[in-house]
Amino acid sequence: MHLPAFGDNENLPLKFLTSLFYSLYPNDHPYSLIIRLSSCLHILTGSLFKIESTSLFAMPLEDLLSFLGEDVSDPEEESFLLFSQKLPSQDLGFVDAKATNLEITVSGRDLNIRQSPTLLSSNREGGTTGAVVWKITPLFAQWITSNSNILFRLSVLDESSIALELGSGISGVVAIALARRIGRYIATDQEYVFKLLKANIEDNSPKGTGSGSSIAKHHGKAQVKNGSARVRSKIEVLGLDWESSLASNLPAMMGTDSAEVFQPIDAVIACDCIYNESLIDPFVRTCADICQLANACSAQKPTLCIVAQQLRSDMVFVAWLKAFHKLFKVWKMPDDHLIDELKDGSGFVVHVGILRTGTQSH
Repeated sequence: MHLPAFGDNENLPLKFLTSLFYSLYPNDHPYSLIIRLSSCLHILTGSLFKIESTSLFAMPLEDLLSFLGEDVSDPEEESFLLFSQKLPSQDLGFVDAKATNLEITVSGRDLNIRQSPTLLSSNREGGTTGAVVWKITPLFAQWITSNSNILFRLSVLDESSIALELGSGISGVVAIALARRIGRYIATDQEYVFKLLKANIEDNSPKGTGSGSSIAKHHGKAQVKNGSARVRSKIEVLGLDWESSLASNLPAMMGTDSAEVFQPIDAVIACDCIYNESLIDPFVRTCADICQLANACSAQKPTLCIVAQQLRSDMVFVAWLKAFHKLFKVWKMPDDHLIDELKDGSGFVVHVGILRTGTQSH
């Protein structure tokens, strides 16, 4: 009698397995009892280990969802509640649209960020909003890199995680801050921001001293491993225009032959990317395409989509939330898990989304 491979049998009912081994090793076989018991134990142990390991993989995300509470059920109601708050006047939301250099502090680190007021005021086709720093960006960077951040406390993100930012702009603030805590950071935007973005990453990566460096011995000599090089090597800059690029091509853009062997993105990050209705559909479609890559490579946990915004136009916001809600289950990050500058009444909001099962973005 042919015994199928172990993988063929691992999910079969125990009753069938028992009868199978009885037929293979009848009672008169000298080692029948030992063989039956050891074989069944082997299969059960393998199945239990598989279940346990899958559960452990999903556990941080399950814990996060329990902390987030109920998901958004009605986008219009969510929008009404947010815009019913007394919101501070923040103009368009630039930190300083006229400055060519900004000094920003994130998680105790001083950053010197170059920006381009000239480019912002130009008539460049395709937009210029990425040419300067928006107020929510350093606040989001401060929140997501804080020691108390719920994503790290629950191990939803850790030192091996991969994050991809949409619309990173020229600053690189989130990339510079977060790359120190995760495995890989992919900053994406249109190519017009690349020169300043790369310069800011270079200028603000930690130099080979203090906590940003380490000492190694090689051939009896002490060598300094430059912390700046380590952080920079974690940050990748890619061109991704939501209206003309297909995020489903991301594996090829990152040098991977196919989606099946692509290492999935753990978190998609977007800070203040939606400021007019024409961007909503391309943005949501891009988010969904990236999150679908986790399904293509059989990832054991879904990609988390983290969207931070300034509350400007209720019409634009509710249009975005309706479109996003169709493809994603959405949670508003509770005040208990935010820094003061992002809580209700601040004029900012952070939502978390997980792609709905069976979603097709096109």
